[in-house]
Amino acid sequence: MSLKKCALALLAGTSAMSGALVHGQEEAVLTAVPQQLTAWVENYNPMNATTVLPTVQDFLYEPLVIFNALKGGEASYRLASEYAYSDDQLELTFTMRPGVTWSDGTPLTAHDVAFTFNMVKEHPALDLRAVWPGLESVEAIDDSQVVFKYKDVNAGLIYQIVQTYVVPKHVWEGVEDPVTFTNPNPVGSGPLTEIRRFTPQEYIQCRNPNYWDAAELEVDCMRMPQVANNDQVLTMASNGELDWFGSFIPDIERTYLAGDPDHRGYWFPAGSPVYFSLNMESDEPGLNEAFNDVDFRRAFSMAMDRQAMVDIAGYGYPTANEYASGLGQAYDVWNNAEAEAEFGQFARFDIEAAKTLLSDAGYVDTNGDGFVESPGGNEIAFEIIVPNGWTDWVNTVQLAVEGLAEIGINASMATPESPAWTDALMSGNYEAAINSVTTGVSPHFFLDLSLHSRHVGQNRFASSRYSNAELDAALDKFNATTDEATQRETMSEILALIAADMPLINVFNNPLWYEYNTSRFTGFYNADKPEARPVVYAGVPERLLHLLALSPVE
Repeated sequence: MSLKKCALALLAGTSAMSGALVHGQEEAVLTAVPQQLTAWVENYNPMNATTVLPTVQDFLYEPLVIFNALKGGEASYRLASEYAYSDDQLELTFTMRPGVTWSDGTPLTAHDVAFTFNMVKEHPALDLRAVWPGLESVEAIDDSQVVFKYKDVNAGLIYQIVQTYVVPKHVWEGVEDPVTFTNPNPVGSGPLTEIRRFTPQEYIQCRNPNYWDAAELEVDCMRMPQVANNDQVLTMASNGELDWFGSFIPDIERTYLAGDPDHRGYWFPAGSPVYFSLNMESDEPGLNEAFNDVDFRRAFSMAMDRQAMVDIAGYGYPTANEYASGLGQAYDVWNNAEAEAEFGQFARFDIEAAKTLLSDAGYVDTNGDGFVESPGGNEIAFEIIVPNGWTDWVNTVQLAVEGLAEIGINASMATPESPAWTDALMSGNYEAAINSVTTGVSPHFFLDLSLHSRHVGQNRFASSRYSNAELDAALDKFNATTDEATQRETMSEILALIAADMPLINVFNNPLWYEYNTSRFTGFYNADKPEARPVVYAGVPERLLHLLALSPVE
């Protein structure tokens, strides 16, 4: 690789935008903000859901396949070179890409894949994508092929399998407790496996010396400064310090683009549904009673001024979600119009109707404090948690608290750090929260992640801890066939069940937050080059494709 113009000096304590000599040559160093929090924690375990560093998945460990959501699920093969189903669709075989090695030079084979999945089976806390409920076994046939045997036909399981990141057997087979293992000396498969520097305020992750796709990789290192909140991101971005990031920036045309319109850009494709979840397993009698009452959830929903949240908290970037099912405009082709006609009123802002609904359901102020008690006479008071520094969501929760107060519901806001927020959502140690869920090729992906009971405690998306056997069955039925007509019929059933019970209070759909600066690197995706979802934060495997598309400016 020829010498490139460096993106940022790799010197401790400096932020100078100049060429840096590292080990005798200039390197192309891209500065990114893949997560906002007050300090980095050194954890390289790709199956850790809370403190793992945000560039471990995809950049340190590659997936088997990337399914490109913006291209209808088109497959980009990575560690695997192909996959095939058996005639009865109960066996899925991956063929591994030949010649791939781990970063330490050890061959990467199908045996690593089988080892990883069987380790996950032995330690269910590692099963972040909930793959094992659908699997009978995973077995390596030889070095090149690994077979996943399904319990039942499941057209969607492959999308979860490929986001379970394969780890090296020769390293991890000696790990006593892979759940708590922080993987301090990571051996990976991705483009950036070498940790050049780590402090709680900054870490630098550099190229894999044995990367199989090195010819496509022109970024030598990524530098991740610790940034606590959106305001700090804006300050750094306005100073030209960031190359690739994704953050809520108020009035972005004025506050960011205007400073250097020739090099700064953004693109906000439709993204995740944002919703309020109420912990249906709360130990508080009043909360347990209220949160499990559909009338309370409907009143909560009608107190949400969704358009104000979009316009005031979101500066007009998100899209209001007034679907009783939470479907959202991006997936409107799947909509159940009959269910929306019957229940859509509960997803629209109406303070007076919310008050009436509460009163008719037995929620009245019995002690004169201005807030209603439950029909059983129990106090209802709860905190809504939102990650500290996520200013658009903080403002959204403030608007929600105001709306709830108008209808006599006593809610307040708490702002834990994002890892603590994630842990609370997964463990159920919270009362209410604002949350979002990642999307996929069809709406089934996010509806299943957030509402199927098998995900409770396994991810942060199923934070309501909702359980509905009829809905579980319908969600399972969707993937039990590849026939599109049958899937559409099943989706209508799913949406009808959700609209009728409103287990989540959806308020808007976030855009995919994505900003960039071409002063030091080119090739960024945008509305004119919509190659894949462009974000840098974890949970979107296409970010690996984006990294490989970038080139330093000569």
